[in-house]
Amino acid sequence: MNMPLPPDIQRQLQTALDATQHIQVLPQSAHIGALIHGVDLRAPLAAAEIATIRAALLQWKVVFFRDQHLSHAQQIAFARQFGELTVGHPVFGHVEGYPELYSIAKHRKANRHTGQAEQRPWTGWHADVTAAHNPPAASILRGVTIPPYGGDTQWTNLAAAYAALSEPMQRIVEGLRGEHLFAAPVGAQASAEYQQLVQQRRLVSEHPLVTVHPETGEKVLYVSPGFLKRITGLHARESRVLLEFLWEHAVRSEFTVRFKWEPGSIAFWDNRSTAHLPPNDIFALDFDRQLYRTTLVGQVPVGVDGRASTALEGDPVLAAHGAAY
Repeated sequence: MNMPLPPDIQRQLQTALDATQHIQVLPQSAHIGALIHGVDLRAPLAAAEIATIRAALLQWKVVFFRDQHLSHAQQIAFARQFGELTVGHPVFGHVEGYPELYSIAKHRKANRHTGQAEQRPWTGWHADVTAAHNPPAASILRGVTIPPYGGDTQWTNLAAAYAALSEPMQRIVEGLRGEHLFAAPVGAQASAEYQQLVQQRRLVSEHPLVTVHPETGEKVLYVSPGFLKRITGLHARESRVLLEFLWEHAVRSEFTVRFKWEPGSIAFWDNRSTAHLPPNDIFALDFDRQLYRTTLVGQVPVGVDGRASTALEGDPVLAAHGAAY
């Protein structure tokens, strides 16, 4: 089913495109993803260019750029035009000398697990840092060292996933909340280093299963399989069965887009309405893979009933200039 986009977002994008006719926004799938041409991200953007990118992001949830060979400083400067930046990662740290930047490397700390995780459709899917009370609003990922094949990333539109649920199921999930926390993938044994980092900087939060997007007003199925561990108030069996259904539903192929990285590629996604799947195939390849991520400070999510998320452990994710990490 085609999901109608908020009319005001469509108008915003059209108005912005009319003012920036040198920019092309090319949709990549029915529900999610657009490739943007005609803008140089190395230099400060005009206000109309920022408006075009922002409107395209809200409409298509993730936008892509090619041939943007930015330095660390240029990536940070580009990201700052869209909001305050967080410290690289509240658990795994940041790039030395660049507190706003997080390294996504093949052998980074976040990947250090032993054993085999469960291989199910939702394995690895997540929205960034949903264990925090205020998960990032958006993330910007820049490709630097890219393997000649493999290493693709996928995104799914969680607003489209909510809209595709039956009305009775929508009513059920709108009244529920879930507990999000950091842990190793199901079935995998975390390394001692991973366990120590997670315990030192523990983050646990309770979020609504359906949130209201603060800019578009869309209802979002806020399920982040990598972090969402149980549904509050349900028996363990009830929680597991419902979560497995929602996880499988949220990553159905028709809600997704797949992006093939190149050196100089950039992906900019709305972390409030998407989940994404990092590649597992790179660990079977002999090639290096290096990307760098900046994230925008987010608000505390709010449910359909107007109730905000609850922090159970840990502090909010702060802006880089005020961070305590």
